[in-house]
Amino acid sequence: MIGPVAAAERVSTELVLAVDVSLSINDIEFALQTRGMADAFRDPDVIALIAAQPHGLAVVVTQWTGTFEAAEPLPWFVLRNEADVLAYATALAATPRMEFGNYTGLGNAIAYAVQLIETNAYQGDEKKIDVSGDGRNNTGPEPRNTRMLAVQSGITINGLAIIDNDKALKDYYINNVITGPGAFAIAANDFEAFGEAFKRKLKRELSPKTAALE
Repeated sequence: MIGPVAAAERVSTELVLAVDVSLSINDIEFALQTRGMADAFRDPDVIALIAAQPHGLAVVVTQWTGTFEAAEPLPWFVLRNEADVLAYATALAATPRMEFGNYTGLGNAIAYAVQLIETNAYQGDEKKIDVSGDGRNNTGPEPRNTRMLAVQSGITINGLAIIDNDKALKDYYINNVITGPGAFAIAANDFEAFGEAFKRKLKRELSPKTAALE
């Protein structure tokens, strides 16, 4: 006999951090991304914003390349207070690089991130995907098409474009990647600047009243 389906745990925000690990990103650049994300979560303002969320923040990291099969080096975590956030930052700093490929599949990354939200054990008042990367889609479905999956599920997609070799990459993200209420894209000039850009992005994502402001 099939029992009742367990109710999803309510959280204030579900957030997927979709990180590009394609071949264009070397190990040093990957380490800069990982350290930058961990440092952002240690920021006192970020900790305060997470602690102020009435039902907590559910967050997961996925590493993507060219196929739909992205890797999840960290499972879903629910962060409610400073201790939770600092423990998560420690885990994030130690995140290994999973398998990577030659291509940049932004469309697949978005579709996979949407699936992560639709199949988890949480019900967020807000649902957000943050896609970061240093290149344009060059394999698989176009992100401007797969982002419609997010629209249908009430998910906002924000973007962090690392414009190391493509000065128009932020505009590409604006036109092809981001979508939803208050969606935005920001740029990091290079991988050294990724951490500060990620922190600014995270603060905006956790501050819904100001998320749409440039």
